[in-house]
Amino acid sequence: MKSVLTVENVIKRYKHSDKNALNYLNLIVNEGDIYGFLGPNGAGKSTTIKILSGLISYDEGCINIMGKNIKEHREQLKKSIGIVPQDIAVFPSLTAYENLRIFGSIYGIEKKALKERIDCLLTMFGLDDNKKRKIEHYSGGMKRRINLIIGILHKPSFLLLDEPTVGIDVQSKSLIIENLRKLNQEGTTILYTSHDMNEAQNFCTKVGIIDEGAIIAEGSPLDLITRSTAYSNLESVYLHLIGKSLRA
Repeated sequence: MKSVLTVENVIKRYKHSDKNALNYLNLIVNEGDIYGFLGPNGAGKSTTIKILSGLISYDEGCINIMGKNIKEHREQLKKSIGIVPQDIAVFPSLTAYENLRIFGSIYGIEKKALKERIDCLLTMFGLDDNKKRKIEHYSGGMKRRINLIIGILHKPSFLLLDEPTVGIDVQSKSLIIENLRKLNQEGTTILYTSHDMNEAQNFCTKVGIIDEGAIIAEGSPLDLITRSTAYSNLESVYLHLIGKSLRA
């Protein structure tokens, strides 16, 4: 199976830290995967997403996306990668449509194609009737949906999702997951982080559990659950591996 993301023995250490944020991290995401990247606070999830997004660099190892080294082909890879951050990254004083036009022009999408793409996605995510409202007047669920639309405007082959459904209503969550499944079926490979184990169990084709900067368990949700008769769901597997102690 063709790999979209290959992370090999990656080390990342922040200044003034006495341990590695990523500690020889190895990770493979194959074409067509919905890969759940799960772990407690401080495990290395956000660091990995920031590295893949180009926000920070790493110290040792190698990362390839679609066969290209991310340090050597960063600009070229931007056209194929979609990023949906946990924080809402929009211009709140502008309307949804204005936001999407700005981000679409940044992606270099031709004007006519951009209009068609915007109209399609606003309808798909239930925002067509509110496209002329300023984002600052949107509900939390609506802001999450527009945040996601921005990340997929340019039809990326590989989509990075950092907790895309955190803190939103059930209806918005259901719509987001449903449409992400459709995008995956149409050919978009997804790397997704979440603290919602039930959502991850039902959404992901494969999960990797990270702790202290390294993957400690990996497989399909069903595979991880059935490795022992003691586990009835992904959350119980997760708690067994990570422990029940609170993390900072």
